[in-house]
Amino acid sequence: MKVLIITYYWPPAGGSGVQRWLKFVKYLQDFGIAPVVYTVENANYEVEDVTLVNEIPKGITILKQPILEPNRFLKTDKVATSTVTNNPSFIQKTMQYIRGNYFIPDARKFWIKPSVNYLTKYLKEHPVDCIISTGPPHSMHLIAMQLKKQLGVKWIADFRDPMANLFYNETLNLSLKTQQKIKKLETTILKTADRVITVSNAIATEFQKYNVHVDVITNGYDDEVLQTNQSPLDTKFSLTHIGLIPTQSDPKILWNVLQEIILEHPYFANDLQIHLVGNVSETTLKNIESTGLNNYLKLTPYIAHKKAVTLQKQAQVLLLLVPQVKNAAGIVTGKIFEYLVSNRPILAIAPSKGDAAVILKNTNTGVAIDFNDAITLKKTILKYYQSYKEDTLTVKLMDVEKFHRKTLTKQLSKIIKATVL
Repeated sequence: MKVLIITYYWPPAGGSGVQRWLKFVKYLQDFGIAPVVYTVENANYEVEDVTLVNEIPKGITILKQPILEPNRFLKTDKVATSTVTNNPSFIQKTMQYIRGNYFIPDARKFWIKPSVNYLTKYLKEHPVDCIISTGPPHSMHLIAMQLKKQLGVKWIADFRDPMANLFYNETLNLSLKTQQKIKKLETTILKTADRVITVSNAIATEFQKYNVHVDVITNGYDDEVLQTNQSPLDTKFSLTHIGLIPTQSDPKILWNVLQEIILEHPYFANDLQIHLVGNVSETTLKNIESTGLNNYLKLTPYIAHKKAVTLQKQAQVLLLLVPQVKNAAGIVTGKIFEYLVSNRPILAIAPSKGDAAVILKNTNTGVAIDFNDAITLKKTILKYYQSYKEDTLTVKLMDVEKFHRKTLTKQLSKIIKATVL
């Protein structure tokens, strides 16, 4: 059986977006499915991690075509559209508005037509049993939808994030008309796809209004996390976050609580370290400064995945920050699954009854504290700190094996076969 996977993110892309399908491709052949990957030739990735190229399985067919990306012109030092930007200038706001309202569903829309033309010809000469598109960017789904309509091939749409309720849409100043267009596109994709996959139960529940064949396959962890040796723990009481912190994820409540603990317990200040690894929003940096925590802050720029795994195993406590948006309960960041097997307690600022909270509870790896629950947050930090002082700050993992990438790929293989047969 052969499948065509349409994805924008592919090595040397860095970040969490590339991991999901790189790992699926790695294991699909173990279940009798040959993947063919279609991706971009000259992508404008936010971050790159060339070490991930080494993880691409040998012998995989990879098709690449050039893409015209307006983001190359919209993203400059003076005109930034990244959600990391705080208090954007008038020019930046204008560019964000243009990006959100004139590039629907996203700035990769100009890749749709040439991709359809290229893949239509390719698939007639090299037929596949199924097409899988993964987004964001959600333009990938529009490529697959047109191929399904023209060739009648089975199609599975994988939503790593929703389209209409994508958390950073709020920063793009979308007009009501644009919001309606995006919602209509999402609905059409959901209704047209033979099957839909997504990463959380909350998103799946919403999608099932439009397609009864919706499955949840979470993100996960792979062998490199298990094989990386457990490094000596940080000597400081380190609260470590790995990955991007956009404005929407800034945990202002955490900075306020830490400031309060320092004032009440001066000895706590001697041990505290806030370690943020990756791109951090200006909002976050300013809130840290305003609460007098700069002296406790350690910033590490974006690093290769393998090094990130080492750092998270050295942390005393791992921070998980879910964006504070309307649909936060359904957001399960990809980072949580590698956190799970790092053998460090996880402190999540997230809905206490959301999907991420359920995962932490069921695996006995940490706790999720609501965005405004300062009392519980303070108690939890002091509890972790006391265990740190007593050298007993550990976790006892439960039922994490189901999140291994190979186990997840087995689920995917069953869905693919059920769709085709």
